[in-house]
Amino acid sequence: MSTKPTTTDLQWTELDQRAVDTVRVLAADAVQKVGNGHPGTAMSLAPAAYTLFQKVMRHDPADAEWTGRDRFVLSAGHSSLTLYIQLYLAGYGLELDDLKAFRTWGSKTPGHPEYGHTTGVETTTGPLGQGVANAVGMAMAARYERGLFDPEAAPGTSPFDHMIWVVAGDGCLQEGISAEASSLAGHQKLGNLVVLWDDNHISIEGDTETAVSEDTLKRYEAYGWHVQRVDQLPSGDLDPAGLYAALQAAKAETGRPSFIAARSIIAWPAPHAQNTEASHGSALGDEEVAATKKVLGFDPEKSFEVSDEVISHTREALDRGREAKAEWEKSLAAWRTANPERAAEFDRISAGELPAGWEDKLPVFEPGKSVATRAASGKVLQALGEIVPELWGGSADLAGSNNTTIDKTSSFLPSGNPLPGADPYGRTIHFGIREHAMAAAMNGIALHGHTRIYGGTFLVFSDYMRNAVRLSALMHLPVTYVWTHDSIGLGEDGPTHQPVEHLASLRAIPGLNIVRPADANETAVAWREILRRYTKVFGKGAPHGLALTRQGVPTYEANDDAAKGGYVLFEAEGGDAQVLLIGTGSEVHLAVEAREELQAAGIPTRVVSMPSVEWFEEQDQAYKDSVLPPSVKARVAVEAGIGLTWHRYVGDAGRIVSLEHFGASADAKVLFREFGFTGEHVAAAARESLAAATR
Repeated sequence: MSTKPTTTDLQWTELDQRAVDTVRVLAADAVQKVGNGHPGTAMSLAPAAYTLFQKVMRHDPADAEWTGRDRFVLSAGHSSLTLYIQLYLAGYGLELDDLKAFRTWGSKTPGHPEYGHTTGVETTTGPLGQGVANAVGMAMAARYERGLFDPEAAPGTSPFDHMIWVVAGDGCLQEGISAEASSLAGHQKLGNLVVLWDDNHISIEGDTETAVSEDTLKRYEAYGWHVQRVDQLPSGDLDPAGLYAALQAAKAETGRPSFIAARSIIAWPAPHAQNTEASHGSALGDEEVAATKKVLGFDPEKSFEVSDEVISHTREALDRGREAKAEWEKSLAAWRTANPERAAEFDRISAGELPAGWEDKLPVFEPGKSVATRAASGKVLQALGEIVPELWGGSADLAGSNNTTIDKTSSFLPSGNPLPGADPYGRTIHFGIREHAMAAAMNGIALHGHTRIYGGTFLVFSDYMRNAVRLSALMHLPVTYVWTHDSIGLGEDGPTHQPVEHLASLRAIPGLNIVRPADANETAVAWREILRRYTKVFGKGAPHGLALTRQGVPTYEANDDAAKGGYVLFEAEGGDAQVLLIGTGSEVHLAVEAREELQAAGIPTRVVSMPSVEWFEEQDQAYKDSVLPPSVKARVAVEAGIGLTWHRYVGDAGRIVSLEHFGASADAKVLFREFGFTGEHVAAAARESLAAATR
């Protein structure tokens, strides 16, 4: 047996220690059975994970979606067994056979934790640092939720008070996203957030001295965090008593996020594999697994050995969870009695419903006027803000350009911030110049539930956000990205700021819906459809990216069919359509200009606006054929970006007016003219397509 700590603060029995050591042999056995994985961290972190799940966290294994629960995020997702084994021991529904099926087809225990796949997994982690940033978003959401439902309650007394616990590794803290997110968390004084750093000094290439030399605790102090270090036991193992004391101290620190450094020895107590890079990502080997079992007092001839006493002991978490939930439900009932209107709002929001009459608040824009779609989006947000209190968001320091300020008088900033409008429960988030952390925090906000989140920046900077955006899609999260300055139309800032490949690249992400409205009224319809589609039910929700113009574009009559992704904006006149012009965003009006020229020449021409390819592809074939008749082979698609999206819509005889190179620094009108984005050029492409279709 490994060393048992002695403490008066923590009840720690021989059975607790046996359970921790059981975690270690299960981790070694699971990786050994499949032949690949990450055993070392799960072995060394066993005391920390066990202490959290069995001694510290408020959770109910029988109800993984309980609103009042603490959240646990395993940012070091490669060590998925750290989480899976605790879910098994506590009674979340995983059983021993699931651990035996680790990293195999169809199992509940994939290589990295996947939200929606395994009960008890709060977020999909794997790309390092994402979990830290997700957790920052969860902590922000918890504070905003408290502001919606129980803002006057004293700290720690509200049914909406809970903690966000994170286990992060060296790799998480080396990735830049965690630095962005940690800076934001310190600035926001998120006292409901605790990060436990597994300071094991090992990464894939060996000792972390190969790459890191800063004082991490001082770095987190500089961010404004409360920091602690937990010493090892003389044996080299983590000290459960020290961990428990540090975790409780972190929970008591309500004015700052907390950071706990726990110096561990990876793969402890494997006799030869401990403190080696090999144990990070490789099976230990049969001999080393057997030797480790001997050290811990297990039978080296047995695999996946869990005594009845251990599992009975750890499943007491179900009883503790039931009691904790019952106490919480009493406090919630008292809150309901005292706050009937807020309780009704809570029930509405929990059900995913929007307030009655919300659609009536959406603005309708006068046809004929030139309006930038980013400006239209801002007006929609301000109108919705008056009636949808759960809708909130902001920008990565570009609110004035993105038009993402939902309430100019209310900023989500902690108590003590000197800025006008600062409010810990404020409506407008200032993410700072932290695009990647913003996207991942938005994921955490969506995962937390009970609010609807959006965040903005320039479309070209979606590159900074991409990994988090991909995870939005992977988790089916209902987040909304407001990406403005969506083409060369932004003008003089030049090619560093002008997106070219971005629309096609983002459309390549499965499950991400890109919406590029043609005008102000399509923008309003797009927001309406996005809010209608909101759901936190896994597999049914989806992230959306709005691509909006800096420059003004003509406004057309509102058409609800924009919510179908593609529709007939202007029908052919003088007979059936001979040519189809398909446009998105700021290029739709070029298709309209081309239609006028073609119609004047006696060529019946239909203009199709296609704000969202993804929404259009959801429609049945009959509708799609009614918009794009298969019999019409002459087609032109026009979009100020690379043309990858459009080949399937124009066919062999079609033409694409696109931009297959970077932009330049000049006035937007000059750029569109010089790069061929004119009605005249689109009409010429249509004539070419007509000629090709009749050969």
